[in-house]
Amino acid sequence: MAETKLDLLQGTLDLMVLQTLVAMGEMHGYGIARRIEQVSGDEILLNQGTIYASLVRLQQRGWIAAEWGTSDNNRKAKYYSITRSGRKQLVADAAYWRRLSRVMSRVLTAPAERELQ
Repeated sequence: MAETKLDLLQGTLDLMVLQTLVAMGEMHGYGIARRIEQVSGDEILLNQGTIYASLVRLQQRGWIAAEWGTSDNNRKAKYYSITRSGRKQLVADAAYWRRLSRVMSRVLTAPAERELQ
């Protein structure tokens, strides 16, 4: 069976965007998407609509701010940065996902009932 790109669970992309902005500083949307793909080992492929929907949602929530600038190839681009409330949200969301990951790991590695008898 061929490996396929991972589908993102609800809320994970927003967390990845916030973490990327903390790690890399101010970036434009295309750069954020490429960085997430790179860090994921190309397990995640983001299309333009997906990343920009996340950026709009995060901006509406006040977790990122945006301003226009000029990209490396001399084009007008919107650059995003994380806000103070975005940093607080990142801490909360990261803790949630770490906790959920630990729980899923325990559930997936738990011995079957018949193995306990």
